[in-house]
Amino acid sequence: MSSCNGNCSSCGSDCADRKQESLLAKLNPHASVKKVIAVVSGKGGVGKSTVTSMLAVAMARTGKRVGVLDADITGPSAPTAFGVTECRGATEEGLYPAMTRGGIQVMSINLLLDNSTDPVLWRGPVIAGAVKQFWTDVVWEDVDYLFVDMPPGTGDVPLTVFQSLPIDGVVIVTSPQDLVSMIVSKAVKMANMMHIPVLGFVENYSYLQCPDCGKKINVFGESKLDQVAEAFNLPVLARLPIDPKVAESYDSGLMETVNTDALADVLKAVENA
Repeated sequence: MSSCNGNCSSCGSDCADRKQESLLAKLNPHASVKKVIAVVSGKGGVGKSTVTSMLAVAMARTGKRVGVLDADITGPSAPTAFGVTECRGATEEGLYPAMTRGGIQVMSINLLLDNSTDPVLWRGPVIAGAVKQFWTDVVWEDVDYLFVDMPPGTGDVPLTVFQSLPIDGVVIVTSPQDLVSMIVSKAVKMANMMHIPVLGFVENYSYLQCPDCGKKINVFGESKLDQVAEAFNLPVLARLPIDPKVAESYDSGLMETVNTDALADVLKAVENA
């Protein structure tokens, strides 16, 4: 039990955790997804969606086929990041996700709304059901890595994703603030309770680099992440700076043009998940 990683196919034991396998939603029979990586944060405002899109871009640059499932139903932003506005249509086989210029497949509730600024006024169970349909009804075409952009916190949608999708690993995005210890701990403990491996941390907004002298300025104060990572025996995979160019690219739908070199260690962790 203590060594269970949530992957019931990895052992022959008839343990209680094995029953959780029955909760997994069935992937659309016309779809193919090899690995599913959830990108989570304990709180909002840490740039989780930005990191998700950068990870997708970085992985696509290695020659892999990549998808992004935008599970943040009430705050969807993946279409904006990649400059896509609609799905590629639907057939009897299912709904085909949008395709970016670089070949990344994207599915988000905003691709199905008449107006991208219309709010989604749904209660938790309905939102969670919509996320499951992004797995069961969407035709993901030969995807090597599907990155799930999760809403912040530990509510209905994260619970649904962890229970319904075969998550291979979790990347936790945070920022250097005093409350990081408590918030990050909640995210790690939720993943542990669901028997899903945490691959490591990405600290976003880690510093601001002066364009004139190159000095690194800790805008949000000294980071506390190292202590948290040590307590959970998990690695800090990347520290990303505050970069106006990244923000501009995100707002302009040009995330596929940003530099992703800083995510090299994150990609290694994802590939080894």
